[in-house]
Amino acid sequence: MADIYQTGSITTLHLLGEKGTERIERELSYYSRHVRTTLLIPATYADYRKPAMKNIMETLRGVDYVNQVLIVLGRAKDEDFENVKEEIKEYPYRVTVFWLEHPKIKKLIKVLEDAGLYVGPDGKGRAVWFGLGLLLAQRESEVVALHDSDIITYSREMLSRLIYPLINPNIDFEFSKGFYARFSNKLHGRVTRLFLIPLIRSLKIIAGSHPFLDYLDSFRYPLAGEFALKTDLARMIRIPGDWGLEVGILSEVYRNVAIKRVVQVELCKRYDHKHQALSKKDPNKGLHKMAIDIAVNLLRNLAARGIIVNEGRLTTLRTTYLRIAEDMIARFHADAMINGLEFFRHEEELAVETFADALRLACAQFLEDPLAIPLTPNWIRITSAFPDFLDRLMNSVLKSNK
Repeated sequence: MADIYQTGSITTLHLLGEKGTERIERELSYYSRHVRTTLLIPATYADYRKPAMKNIMETLRGVDYVNQVLIVLGRAKDEDFENVKEEIKEYPYRVTVFWLEHPKIKKLIKVLEDAGLYVGPDGKGRAVWFGLGLLLAQRESEVVALHDSDIITYSREMLSRLIYPLINPNIDFEFSKGFYARFSNKLHGRVTRLFLIPLIRSLKIIAGSHPFLDYLDSFRYPLAGEFALKTDLARMIRIPGDWGLEVGILSEVYRNVAIKRVVQVELCKRYDHKHQALSKKDPNKGLHKMAIDIAVNLLRNLAARGIIVNEGRLTTLRTTYLRIAEDMIARFHADAMINGLEFFRHEEELAVETFADALRLACAQFLEDPLAIPLTPNWIRITSAFPDFLDRLMNSVLKSNK
């Protein structure tokens, strides 16, 4: 994406030139004496064992501006946790493993649930929420960066560019969102290309111009799993426990941060990670489920901002989405052709049909219960209810790591 265009309402930082990483890292090494950063990586044990995660950990060997790497480990057994603890000893940087299924953590979850504080289902949202809680308890980091654990094309520039706008005091931002081009021999990122972007633009047609929709439409890759934020912000935001995580985070940032302090950064020239199955016939799996969760989360956020979302509008929304998504297929076909990439139009059409069905199910789910927002409480509420909870959380993780 070699351009210098500033999109919409948020600042966009582009990847220009070929020799920026070494300079950025030198500056980060200097600034890190005063601003400490933790890299948070949520990972299931199955993902931890894959080559992508191994490459991430090896790549980080050369990084000296990160205070800590925090792996929030989910879906792991006791022996899995012990294996991970043993393996991290070989790395020359500080690594903390937060095992979500540890008996002490389960007890803390029960304390919250007994008090009516829902911490979300087992998944990435819960992992991110608990990871942020541990960082607040440690009081050792001013910035936290998040990466997915399945990035195949991981490089140091992805981390350095992501956190640079938050650490350099001369361009001080509060929230940094990554973006990139997703392609190999063909275009990827179907949920972003063929669902979320057409959905946002359909909503702008139906609901009219709204600052929140303009804000979302300003992001080049709103579903990117790579973002960074000031730790103080982590205390205030609520996090969805489903596939709506990225949209939910952007919504919370919009609610709590001035637009001029939000930035998106081009992290690399090409990005690839694990690809989810479309799951056309099963709305409880794969990209089908992801699209449903994203749409429900987006509709509820719109309603919370005073935009009327009724049955008539939703019927029109589905029709408008389908037209815009089909037009987008033609655009991406032309983009693939000029770049010599493979383009399977039938697969793209199947994806749009699946996403249209996901939107139908999401609209029905929203109309049935517009207020059932699956968000975890923010950490301000947790510490108000249980003033010593963060200390208990930190002690549990420390004891489990010994």
